[in-house]
Parts: sequence; C-alpha cells; structure tokens
Amino acid sequence: MSLTHRQAVMAMVVVTLMWSIAGVVTRHLEAARSFEVTFWRSAFNALALAIALTWMRGAALWTGLLRAPWPLWVSALCWSVMYTAFMVAITLTTVANVLITMSIAPFMTALFARVLLGHRIAVRTWLAIAAAGAGIAWMFASEAGASQPGALVGTLVALGVPLAAATNWTVLQHIAHGQGDKEASPDMLPAVLIGALISAAVTLPLAWPLQASAHDVGLLSLLGVVQLAIPCLLVVQLTRVLPGPEIALLALLEVVFGVAWAWLGAGEQPSAAALWGGAVVLGALLANEAYALRRRQPRLARR
Repeated sequence: MSLTHRQAVMAMVVVTLMWSIAGVVTRHLEAARSFEVTFWRSAFNALALAIALTWMRGAALWTGLLRAPWPLWVSALCWSVMYTAFMVAITLTTVANVLITMSIAPFMTALFARVLLGHRIAVRTWLAIAAAGAGIAWMFASEAGASQPGALVGTLVALGVPLAAATNWTVLQHIAHGQGDKEASPDMLPAVLIGALISAAVTLPLAWPLQASAHDVGLLSLLGVVQLAIPCLLVVQLTRVLPGPEIALLALLEVVFGVAWAWLGAGEQPSAAALWGGAVVLGALLANEAYALRRRQPRLARR
C-alpha cells in the first residue's frame, strides 16, 4: 500500500468510522449477551479474515504461521484482548463509558513508543494528547456520575483495550520502521486473524449454550466483517505510513463517532459535558493534523 500522509490520515478516519458502529449495533441485539456477543463477532471476523487472507496470500498464509516470529504472536494476543474486552465491556456499561475509557490509548502509545522504542514525539502531538485527555476527563466525570450498577466493572474491563492497543501499535511500529529493509519485515496481517481465532476460542465455552437469534447472528456477522475485519486489516497497513502515537490519536475519533451513533441510533443520550468533551477531542485532532499538514507543504514545495 503506497499512500501519502494525507491519504493515510483520511483512511484512518474511515477506519474509526467503521469501528464506531459496534455500540449502536449491539444495542439492537435481541437475545445474545456478553460472551456470546464477543464469540459471534470474533468468529465472523475470523471467517472473513481467513477468506480474505487466503485469497491474498494463498497456502503460504497457513504454512508461514509455523515460522511466524514473536512480534506476530504478541500482536495477535493484543488483537484478541482488544476484541474480547471491548465487547464484554460494552455489554456491562454505556457505549460512552467504554469509548471514553479507551481514549487513554494515545497517551499510553506515545509513552510506550518513547520508552520502548526511543521515538521522539513531536511537541504538537504531546499537546494534542494533553488537550484530548482533558476533553476525555471532562466526558468521563459526567458519565461516571450517572453510572449504573456494573458500570465500574465494565470500565475496568474496558481498560484492557487501550493497554492492548498501545502495546500493539508499538509492536507494529517496531516492525514497520525499526528495520532498515522494510521489504524483509514480517507480514503482520495474519496477527489480526490469529487474534480473532483466539478470541472466539476463549469465549465459546463461556458463551455456551448459545442463545442468539437469527436477527442477532446477522447483526454480529455485520460487526465481524465491516466493523472488525476490514478496518483492522487497513490499520495494520497504515502503521507503515503513520507513527503509532498519531494512529492512536486519530483513533479517538471513534469516541466521537461511537457516542453519536449510540445517541442517534439507540437513544443513549450523552450529557452536555460529554458533548463538550467530545468537541475538545475533535478540536485537538484537527489542530494536530492541520499543523502537520502546514509543516509538510513547504518541504514538499522545495523538492
């Protein structure tokens, strides 16, 4: 995938838009709950990925797994935690609570990249993370005050998502940019498939006996393919163009989109503080990307 920085940013916006539909779709399920929701979504995700990657890679996809390096397996475990923790959390608390909790990922990713990879983070990115963090704190204060029973457990489960995401983006960044010969870097796309298989395998015993209706299975297949398989394959490729902290920062758009979808499509109306906090997050993202674009244009003009 050969993309300019601007194209990669736009692709990442599309990725977050696809990720953001999980909450509102889940609210329209009839019978599936908790681990069963996670199982079906991960199972359809794994099926879609197996078909897509086999078509792309052929039989080499499966034989190559036997020789896969350790970063691929670490990334796969991270994907499995992200898949599982997100859906379990969203069945325990509000969409806003889960998405807001997930939004500490940019800070954690920047910290991991600085400490583990020695990457220097632009001052503008740290400022954007701080501003977005303030908006997230504002949103969280409002949502926490209106929490329902079980919301705290859901929030704690949701913490697994940014931890796994920060680890994953750091590993992918190391693979994409940490080697002199990028062509020799391992193919990390199968990690998305392995993560889905692990998530489905772990949650199936906990979900048994399955109670989902045909309506539920249809919705969860939509999530598995459109909300997971397609955007997750895209984001792995985007790590070759965008630095990990920038990907995590752009991923905050999922908070804004997800809360909006839940409000419009499921009646989960956020508080005024949540709306203002979301506006701060969006403003921080736009300011960061606009400043980056202005700095790149003179350099491109001189070439």
